[in-house]
Amino acid sequence: MKQQYTITVYAEDHIGLLSRICIIFSRRKINIDGLNTSSSEVEGIHRFTILIDETEEVIKKLVKQIEKQVEVLRAFYNTNEEIVWQELALYKVPTKEVAEKMVVERILRKFGARVICITPAFTVFESSGHTEDTEALVKKLSEYNLIEFVRGARVAIIKDSTGFHDRLKDFNIKEPGEEVIENEFLEKGEKIFSM
Repeated sequence: MKQQYTITVYAEDHIGLLSRICIIFSRRKINIDGLNTSSSEVEGIHRFTILIDETEEVIKKLVKQIEKQVEVLRAFYNTNEEIVWQELALYKVPTKEVAEKMVVERILRKFGARVICITPAFTVFESSGHTEDTEALVKKLSEYNLIEFVRGARVAIIKDSTGFHDRLKDFNIKEPGEEVIENEFLEKGEKIFSM
């Protein structure tokens, strides 16, 4: 049975990795519903949060394929109950509507939205929450000439990921030890290269 899963990938910061991960999905004709990339708590390690609607059997195969990428340290998949997650949304409403109708202000307060930009023509509000919350606010604001709406991809933290996160924090990029000596073994000839 299909359901919503969040795939979390920890990987080294390398150019082209995101496109290779996306190819894994497109080859299987799986739609990505949300994609967020950011740095993690460890310098040089990035975190990819991917939201898809699929069966657990397919998810397991996807995670295994993703982990085969050289730069990938670890990939996890979780249901909505196993993570803490939010989505950020921005709403643009005519300033006139906000100024003249106290009802709009009450709606925004009820949904915990805050003002980020006010101009004579429009006001932009920001709120965060689950998909249902942001869509409910869109529905309410559309009654008051909502100009524009945009929702960001999911950000998520896995509730039970202590073991891996402890190892991740210990991750340290090792610098090369000794300086390389060019042609170090060249004069030793047959002692080194004989069969």
